[in-house]
Amino acid sequence: MTLREILNISFLFLLYLSLQILIVRNLVLFDVAFCFVYVACILLLPMEMSLSATLLTAFGLGIIVDTFYNTLGMHAAATVLMAYIRPVVVRFQSAQRGFDSRIVFSIREMGSRNFFYYVLILTFIHHFALFLIEANNILLVLPAMVKILASTLFTSVTIMLIQYFSRN
Repeated sequence: MTLREILNISFLFLLYLSLQILIVRNLVLFDVAFCFVYVACILLLPMEMSLSATLLTAFGLGIIVDTFYNTLGMHAAATVLMAYIRPVVVRFQSAQRGFDSRIVFSIREMGSRNFFYYVLILTFIHHFALFLIEANNILLVLPAMVKILASTLFTSVTIMLIQYFSRN
């Protein structure tokens, strides 16, 4: 990776993190759909990054969000799980839809449909882990599933809108 790519990734990391902490934190629809736009930091990382670097980045990102949300590692666990499963999803999508695994993760490079599937799958994995950890009780699985589905859709659409209106 070049210095320019590293600086670009660092800028996006800070941008999405500050957007999550300052603005999106209070964005909740009907007490069911929560928006966690910070997951885009991991979704948009290049595949050339090693898995250990990606996992460390995901852990750091999750811990920072946990600090501001006071959630004691829940976001870190969900974000690391998402980062760990990400290469499998990319390999599956590259075999299924026929794009190169070295592709840049953006709407422009992948197309709207492929990018939406990529975001939707990994966001679902993140939210599934996050809300099941939060539920912590077998009786709360059904309300957690509603939160998972609504929040996955809300977060995925928000990330897509940000991608549409960004210059890259």
